[in-house]
Amino acid sequence: MARQALRESVAGLMPQAWEDLQRLVAIESVADPQQYPPQRCLEAAEYVREAASGAGIEQCRLLDMPDGHPAVFGHTPAPAGAPTVLLYCHYDVQPPLEEHAWLSPPFQLTQRDGRWYGRGAADCKGNVVAHLTALRALGGGQRAGGFPVGIKLIAEGAEEQGTGGLEEFVRRQPEMLAADVVIVLDVGNFAVGVPTVTTSLRGIASVVVTVRTLQAAMHSGMFGGPAPDALIALARMIATLHDEQGDTAIRGLACDQGWSGVDYPQQQFRSDAQMLDGVALIGSGNVAEMLWARPSVNVLGIDCPAVAGSTASLQPQARARVSLRVPPGMDPLGAQDALVAHLKAVAPWGAQVEIDRDMVAAPFAARIDGPAYERMGQAMELAFGAQMTTAGEGGSIPLCIVLQETYPEAEIILMGVEEPQCLIHAANESVDPREIERVALAEALFLRSCADLRR
Repeated sequence: MARQALRESVAGLMPQAWEDLQRLVAIESVADPQQYPPQRCLEAAEYVREAASGAGIEQCRLLDMPDGHPAVFGHTPAPAGAPTVLLYCHYDVQPPLEEHAWLSPPFQLTQRDGRWYGRGAADCKGNVVAHLTALRALGGGQRAGGFPVGIKLIAEGAEEQGTGGLEEFVRRQPEMLAADVVIVLDVGNFAVGVPTVTTSLRGIASVVVTVRTLQAAMHSGMFGGPAPDALIALARMIATLHDEQGDTAIRGLACDQGWSGVDYPQQQFRSDAQMLDGVALIGSGNVAEMLWARPSVNVLGIDCPAVAGSTASLQPQARARVSLRVPPGMDPLGAQDALVAHLKAVAPWGAQVEIDRDMVAAPFAARIDGPAYERMGQAMELAFGAQMTTAGEGGSIPLCIVLQETYPEAEIILMGVEEPQCLIHAANESVDPREIERVALAEALFLRSCADLRR
C-alpha cells in the first residue's frame, strides 16, 4: 500500500511538474554572458532554491562557485542512523542555436504529440523537476525532517559551459557535499520506458593543431603544384586518424575493447543518430562497443577560408580542433600524448606543426556491486514495470570523476529523464513526461528504501 500511495502521489504531482518546467524553460539560463544576461541564470537559480525549499529541503541557499556561477545548495540532515543522499542536477542550458529550426519557441514549453518541447526540457531542467517531484511525493515539505534519509541537493549553473566551478568547489570544501550515495540526474534511459543506469562515461583528450607551410597566401595558379597547401596538409593528417573501416587509428591506442551491457541495435542507432539513407556505420565493432568502450576521434572545427568569398590562393596556415574520447581504463593524458605524437609524425612535406593541448577529463566507471545500486534496481523495476539495464555514455561529466575521487566510499548512480528522442543540445529538444513521472517515482521509492542502509 505504501508503494501504491507513493505512485499515486507522484501521478498527482504531474500538473505541478508541468508548471515547474514551464517556468524554468521560460528562463533563458544560458551561462554565457556574451549571449544572455547573467541575471537570467540567477532567476533560474532562485526558482530552484524556492521550489526545493518548498519541497522540504532545509537550509536552501545560493553558493558562489569559483567560476562565478551560483549553485543552489540545501541540506536536510539525516534521521539517526540513516544515510545521506546527494541529489545533483544543473539549471543552465545550451543556447537554442538555430532558432529557425524550432517548431515552437525554444523558451516556451509546448506540448505536442505527447511530448513537452523547449530548451532544457530534458537537459537538465526536466531532471530538476524529477528531483522536485520525488521530494514532494515523499512529503518532506509537510513537516520538518520529513525525509527517511538525509538529503543534500546541489544544482549547478554552468555545467553546459564546462567551466569547472563545482568541481573546484568540491576539492576546496569536500565536507559540503559528502554523502553515502550520489544520484546524478543528467543522463537518461536507453529508450522511453527502458529503465537505465549509466555505468560508464568516456573521458576527453582534445588538442588544437595548427599547420603552416607558407609565409603568406600565394596565387594557386602561379604556385599551385609544387608549393604545399597547409589546408591539404592538415586534411591528410586528419585522414590518418581512422583506418579504412573507420576504426580509430591513433598510434599507441587500443581500439578493440568489448562491452558487456545493453546491446544497441544498428537500426535503432541509425534512427537515433539521424543518419542519412545509404550512409554506412563505421568501425569494426558493434554499436555499443564503438560508442561506449572504444576511443573515438572527431574534428570539431576547422579554421580555413569559407567557400563564399574565397580566393584563388594556397593556404599558408590551417587549424583544427580534434576531440578524442577515451573509454574507462584508458589514461586521458596518455591518450592525449599519443594523439599529439601521431599528428606530428604524419605531417607531410615537412609542414610545421604546432599543437596546443585542450581539454582533458578522465573516463568514469561506476561501482555497481553496492547495496544502493541494488536498491535502485528494485526501485526502477517497480516504477517502470521492467528490469533495470545498464548503458554507457559517450559523453563526459568531469564532476563524476571528482566526486569519485573525493568520496571513494560513496555509490554514484547516474540516471535521468533523457533518451535519444529528446534531441538534447539540438533544435526541438523535448521530454516525454512519462519519463519524468517514472524517474521521480523511482527516486522516491529508492529514497524510502534506503533508510536502513548502514552509514
